[in-house]
Amino acid sequence: MKSNIQDKNKLVNSVFSKVHKKYDLMNDIMSLGVHRLWKEKFIDWMNPQPKKNLIDVGSGTGDIAKLFLNRSNNSGEITCIEPNLEMLKEGKNRLQNYKNIRWIEAPAEKIPCKDDSFDYYSISYGIRNVTDINLTLKEALRVLKPGGRFMCLEFSKVDNELLNFIYKQYSKTIPYLGKIIVGSEKPYKYLIESIDKFYNQEQLAELMSKNGFSKIEFRNLSNGLSAVHSGWKI
Repeated sequence: MKSNIQDKNKLVNSVFSKVHKKYDLMNDIMSLGVHRLWKEKFIDWMNPQPKKNLIDVGSGTGDIAKLFLNRSNNSGEITCIEPNLEMLKEGKNRLQNYKNIRWIEAPAEKIPCKDDSFDYYSISYGIRNVTDINLTLKEALRVLKPGGRFMCLEFSKVDNELLNFIYKQYSKTIPYLGKIIVGSEKPYKYLIESIDKFYNQEQLAELMSKNGFSKIEFRNLSNGLSAVHSGWKI
């Protein structure tokens, strides 16, 4: 088991080290730009309030951090947690004009922050990449304040047969796009496999419940191509 965790950790780290320079470009191409609308919907449901703090885990190039600050009139405080150093540097450079963001290189399973610290916890297209999802959820619960909110945006399971068929066929082309644009198809083979193997909406909600979250809900985006999950620390 420990070997499998180490293997996945090395695989995921190597994937993001290869794609970090063109990460946003590939996301735009793969989703035809729709990922930006999904992230807007994610923040809409979060509804950030002024002077609140967010921990954004698997923060990547900082999309969610930027949206959060824009929605809260730049009055909040954000801690961005990213396990891959190259991705962390990319996000930090991209958002260098924002002075209320703290950047930390760390895994989702071991966050170097105190208990009961944050009003919001977000993880966007990152939870399927963690090595231990139960430990990740426990850590999320630990660092949230009582009354704090956990929100997850992730690829999910399509609830329309025709759309699912089209999506599966399109997914087969993504590694080839990766080879052309990034210079390697391996990261995008991993991407497609990780989406296919990940939990469905109900299973992820059940895991959240088992790990201590309350008032759990989820909303499908684009017929379940992505889904937003919400839970609270009571």
